[in-house]
Amino acid sequence: MAALTFIPRRFTTVDRRATICAAVHTPPVGGAIFPHNARDRARAVGCEAEEASVSQDGSAAFWLAAEPLILASKSKGRRMALEQSGLPFLIHPAEIDERAIETEVVAAGGDADAVAARLARDKASLVSRTRPGALVVGADQVASCEGRRFGKPATVAAAAEQLRYLSGRTHRLHSAIALARDGHIIFETLAHADLTMRAVSSEFLARYLDSVAEEATTSAGAYQIEGLGVHLFECVAGDHWTIVGLPMLPLLAALRREGALLS
Repeated sequence: MAALTFIPRRFTTVDRRATICAAVHTPPVGGAIFPHNARDRARAVGCEAEEASVSQDGSAAFWLAAEPLILASKSKGRRMALEQSGLPFLIHPAEIDERAIETEVVAAGGDADAVAARLARDKASLVSRTRPGALVVGADQVASCEGRRFGKPATVAAAAEQLRYLSGRTHRLHSAIALARDGHIIFETLAHADLTMRAVSSEFLARYLDSVAEEATTSAGAYQIEGLGVHLFECVAGDHWTIVGLPMLPLLAALRREGALLS
């Protein structure tokens, strides 16, 4: 497989398949080259789309760091947010037991904010210990409504139960991010958004879950508002990035302070 080299602000292709497929699975020390429109090229050379973990804007004109940003999440919404921002990044999901950590935080008296913040920190610090010198962003999101807390539903049936409860009610999303380097958290923040779900019919709910299937189990609240989930809502108060689970403006500000982005 061809050697890969990360070049800040300019990306070219040495070997298309090696470059795109290795970007997540076996990135070498020094990062990776990211071609423009890498997702389309990934499909052309037989890679899964999620392996082409790159920005839509291949020029990455504002990126100054010697390594790409690492996203410690496999969330499609977070990936989309980074792609749209033009940042070069790799995806390295953190393998942690989220339910065990949530149970621990709640047992200690933690609320939804505390759960989301702890999970974001643990994801960022875990992955950053395996990527020396790189900036790693961890993120997590929890939903709450009238004293109840909702994480990712374990099954489609659990997703249906969440949606039936949220139907006709306003719930809050608690979106936390943490930025780490070499196992140390160097920045963290948390943002909120309030969403009012319309009173959905049983027929709509059945068709929605049939359409999204297991996708409903990948997000707190059992929906992705950037997709078919938008049909669930009648009112939203909060910024788009908080709703998709990656508060972008504070993240970009932190990256500038760290010298990774042009000020």
